[in-house]
Amino acid sequence: MRIRIVFSAALAALGLMFLLPVAAHAHGDTVKVVVTGQREGHVTADVTWENDGDAVEEAVAATVNAVSVDGSRTMGPWRLVRDTAAAPAGWTTAEALPPGSWKVSVDVGFPSLGHGDLEVAVPVVDPAPVTPTPVASAPAPVPSAAAPVSSSASASAASSAQGTTEPAADTDGYALWWTTAGVAVTAVAGAAVGLLLRRRRRVRLDRLN
Repeated sequence: MRIRIVFSAALAALGLMFLLPVAAHAHGDTVKVVVTGQREGHVTADVTWENDGDAVEEAVAATVNAVSVDGSRTMGPWRLVRDTAAAPAGWTTAEALPPGSWKVSVDVGFPSLGHGDLEVAVPVVDPAPVTPTPVASAPAPVPSAAAPVSSSASASAASSAQGTTEPAADTDGYALWWTTAGVAVTAVAGAAVGLLLRRRRRVRLDRLN
């Protein structure tokens, strides 16, 4: 049983080996490579069969090389990958060329031989303009409730100062009045004592005589 399975698999593999060249021969012996340009620096190309123009459905083994127009820079080799954003015949590169003018060449080795080249210009992409962030204006100062309070406090302080000043003036008047009265009482008492002492001297003198 195992021998039959192995034998069947071997026959199937041989059949595929013979069918592939037949299919390739039906389309032609070579592939046509047309470098179509670039997209955001990625090289784009169409790979079709030379004989009938059908898109190559098989895997494509190809290398991409690029040389700057002045010959100072080289990029690659890169490989082609299927371009899902293009037609069935579209292929592209995963890598991107830097800005500048490039001589691009594509060489296909499988499923058949093919070659294509083109001068590609990659433009300089300007960075997106930075939108300035609007600066919020400072809110207008709100009048504080402390201002009226301070005004009233100052008014009360002024009134209290005036109130303390008026009693002070009255106190000075009262002090002057009491001082004057004291002086007068003292003078009267001194005069009375003087008169009393004079009378006593006279009485003594009268007795002695």
